[in-house]
Amino acid sequence: MAVHETATVHRMAVVEEGAVIGPDCKIGAFAVVGPEVTLGRGVELKSHAVVEGWTDIGDETVIFPFASIGHIPQDLKFGGERTKLEIGKRNRIREHVTMNPGTEGGGGLTKVGDDGLYMMSVHIGHDCIVGNNVVLANNASLGGHCLIEDDVVMGALSGVHQFCRIGKGAMIGGLAAVVADVIPYGTVLGDRATLEGLNLVGLKRRGYDKNTINGMRSAFRLLFNGTGSLKERASSLQLEYASNALVQDVTDFILDETSRHMTTPKAG
Repeated sequence: MAVHETATVHRMAVVEEGAVIGPDCKIGAFAVVGPEVTLGRGVELKSHAVVEGWTDIGDETVIFPFASIGHIPQDLKFGGERTKLEIGKRNRIREHVTMNPGTEGGGGLTKVGDDGLYMMSVHIGHDCIVGNNVVLANNASLGGHCLIEDDVVMGALSGVHQFCRIGKGAMIGGLAAVVADVIPYGTVLGDRATLEGLNLVGLKRRGYDKNTINGMRSAFRLLFNGTGSLKERASSLQLEYASNALVQDVTDFILDETSRHMTTPKAG
């Protein structure tokens, strides 16, 4: 193993041969670090945290007690192939969180971005791609192969079905069961989740100006009303609102290829 001279490893921790421990890391009592793990600068593993498999963890990420990071996927098709979990910088991974590596059939990589907060008992399944500044509240879960874009917030006990996409800046309400793609900046609620509007609070927090937000609100109303299919309306709005970055994000998302249908507002 390679432990940087500035790292602190508790005498009751287990760091297996082959692990790479970066500068200023802190590894607490009874923490376990597997032989293919790489910890960046200033990573902290609190007591009883376990990191296994081919797992890279970015600088200044903190992992709390009893988190299980990098253990094999919960996929019966998994045959022991060497696949990876990549976690970015400055994440906070709380107690009992599970994050699994990818599978051969899903591309072999689970990737988590920077500056996320993953609260108690969150699960990130195999082959998920999770963006930056994502917040998953207590017991939120992602099935395999999900795409979660930047700035998404998921409430407690919410769940996302495998292969679904959640667009940037979307808000998933607590207890929502999401079984279809969610547009960028949307807010969805309920079991099964329906689109209730736009995440206006999130847009304001991220500094979008009033005119841009109002344009997005107008486009939202047109997108889910009128004649033709949803993709036809999205194509039309993409041209009509060519100067509005928010509308472009939403229409690009809808027009992209996907294996799931789209979460929409309730009829009427």
